[in-house]
Amino acid sequence: MSLDPSYLEYPRRGRGMDHEHYPYSSLFDRNPVEWPDGKKLMIWPVISLEYFPMVPNDDPFRAPGHMQTAYPDYRHYTAREYGTRIGIYRLLGAFEKVGAKVSVATNSLIAERYPQLVEDIVSAGHEIIAHSTDMNGTIASGMAESDEKALIEGSLASLQKATGIRPRGWLSIARSQSFNTAKLLADAGVEYMCDWANDELPYKFQTDAGAITNIPLNHELSDRQIINVQQHSVDSYAQQMRDAADWLLAETEQYGGRMLPMHLTPYIMGLPYRISSFEELVADFAKRKDIAFARGEKILDSWKAQQ
Repeated sequence: MSLDPSYLEYPRRGRGMDHEHYPYSSLFDRNPVEWPDGKKLMIWPVISLEYFPMVPNDDPFRAPGHMQTAYPDYRHYTAREYGTRIGIYRLLGAFEKVGAKVSVATNSLIAERYPQLVEDIVSAGHEIIAHSTDMNGTIASGMAESDEKALIEGSLASLQKATGIRPRGWLSIARSQSFNTAKLLADAGVEYMCDWANDELPYKFQTDAGAITNIPLNHELSDRQIINVQQHSVDSYAQQMRDAADWLLAETEQYGGRMLPMHLTPYIMGLPYRISSFEELVADFAKRKDIAFARGEKILDSWKAQQ
């Protein structure tokens, strides 16, 4: 029995990559990028600062790390809250010791429920990236465009009200987008997003509302993936980060500057039996003359100036 011809029809199918957001480009064929102060490798720390409601929303999907057992799930709720009470300050402390400024992808409800925490982050010189409203604020195709637009604007407006600064960057929950997300972000004035993980340098992303830059936030090297999903130790995580840095630095000798994201979760990496090894990793990177830590907005501005 043969398939009905309509089974193979896909309205978004096109020659090449099925979209026109950006052209195909090999990382190794581009003009070399030069980072400020002669640095060869920019490490981009991104801390996900998240609020998990007690009752998860499964439409369009349940966010990774959300409540898992029967209601009320106090065990997972308080484990997540550990990150906002303790873990976030340990991570920020590790970067403070080396004078590094980082990006903090923040649910806007955090700014409403924990205003002192957001004030501490901003006053220390760190960057706030918009990270939806809370961990029920997931996005996927099928979501009404008007609802998604309201979610994006609500997150941006709430964070702007709390900090006095409209976020320049956006990270979707689980890096999940609909077909409308990039356009809605560009229309809202967002300058960069972190959801498309297909590169190791920023690239220009075109939408019907204009251009936006994508700064890829690697998933495979996140603490959630290595420590929680793959069940590796923090020492294994640190070794993998060092291996990645060494490899990228070797590439810089021929191809120009490189970028290494460091995606962190306060309730995972901020635990007392992990933070010491993490601090050692940060200190090791800080000692290297060819490495620098940078906020996402600094990477964006430096990259755009060279295009």
